[in-house]
Amino acid sequence: MVRVLDDLEIPDGELAYATSRSSGPGGQNVNKVSTRVTLLWNVEESSCLSAQQRELLRRRLPGRINRDGVLRVVSQRHRTQLANREAALRRFADLVREALTEAPSRVPVEAPEWINARRLEEKRRRSRLKRERVVDLRDEE
Repeated sequence: MVRVLDDLEIPDGELAYATSRSSGPGGQNVNKVSTRVTLLWNVEESSCLSAQQRELLRRRLPGRINRDGVLRVVSQRHRTQLANREAALRRFADLVREALTEAPSRVPVEAPEWINARRLEEKRRRSRLKRERVVDLRDEE
């Protein structure tokens, strides 16, 4: 079981792993051993998701979920298959957690009046400085 949220655990049976040769670190190891791990999870057929959670995942992770509804996470950072598998699992849990967690609503705050006045005064000062910097070339001749 992969614990994503307090009330959401994904059974290991719903996760599939595919391995392939990695382009990451490892020297000659890269040419011989399949260390790259791709974690696949079918969001559409998952028994642990509600319809609302499924829709949230589809909306917030469109680049990671294909047309068939399969979420794909790849890891090839490490030299061993086991380490890449664990990294993919961690990243998968983080992605799903972030997608399903509602962001706190923003409380709009109005800036104090003195901040706007200070900004406008600074603009006037810079404008005056630049205006005085301009030299009329006809006067120098």
